[in-house]
Amino acid sequence: MKLTRLMGMTVATLALGASAQAESWDMPMAYSASNFHSEMGQTFAEKVGEYSGGDLVITVHPGGSLFKGGEIKRAIQTGQVPIGERLMSSHANETPLLGWDNVPFLATSYADNEKLWQAAKDPVNAALAEQNLVTLYSCPWPGQGFYFNKEVTSSADTQNVKFRSYNTATATFAEALGMIPVQVEAAELSQALATGVAEAFISSGSTGYDRKVWEHLSHYYKVNAWLPRNYVMVNKQAWDALDADTQAAVQKAADETGAACLAKSEELADWYFEQLEENGMTVIDAGPEFLAELEAIGATMQDDWLAASGEDGQAIIDAYKAQ
Repeated sequence: MKLTRLMGMTVATLALGASAQAESWDMPMAYSASNFHSEMGQTFAEKVGEYSGGDLVITVHPGGSLFKGGEIKRAIQTGQVPIGERLMSSHANETPLLGWDNVPFLATSYADNEKLWQAAKDPVNAALAEQNLVTLYSCPWPGQGFYFNKEVTSSADTQNVKFRSYNTATATFAEALGMIPVQVEAAELSQALATGVAEAFISSGSTGYDRKVWEHLSHYYKVNAWLPRNYVMVNKQAWDALDADTQAAVQKAADETGAACLAKSEELADWYFEQLEENGMTVIDAGPEFLAELEAIGATMQDDWLAASGEDGQAIIDAYKAQ
């Protein structure tokens, strides 16, 4: 009896010791817990725990609750947190190459977006590595369209509209259409619309659904200008501190989650439009005059991006078109 109890205590002690040695990481994410990117982040964290045998435990903090969206990349670079997720193109103002997925009308389908990512992957990851970051996986949003609180047929209808921007490309679009860009994080969008800080924006059906924008806006114009990508990144020192087996476990979880997230995004794209319509919004294709204006702006933006990103940017375009 005593020996059995002693053995039980020893097993419990060993289990506690193993648990105490587990590495714990906090993972800030910018979007709401119900958003599919955040849900996939939670799936990733669970897979890491499973595949690492509990050696690495990741706690997800969605909705900008730990760090606001604009703070996440810097927090990871400086080691305030070891891992997190952010919209890649939100960093294009500091590194133009990271706007590869915001070149308007270059890759407007999921298949083409994936081809573009394969062309961009190596130079983009190399640029991020120079910033003390390791990229684990990337996942696209559905195609981007325009939200307004009125019918819009051309830029004549968009003058002086306060337009929520989330990166350089969206601000450029706004200015070219005569609108006034205002920087607003996704987590703050509902409040911005309610208070009149923003009156319109470009995004996927996902953001409109998550933020119940039908409470403030009336029209969504399908444009599919681009499919921007979020990416999960790790501080390089934190990554290097993991043993080879744990790194392999994390990468396996990342590869599986990235593939599942892409499939989920494509699955939800039309469903989001249905939800917007069911809640009273008008969801239609952009009219010919408005679309022609957008495409002309997009051509100029592509030229500007190539000038800013240099040889690496041109190499991405060339590799993409060669596929």
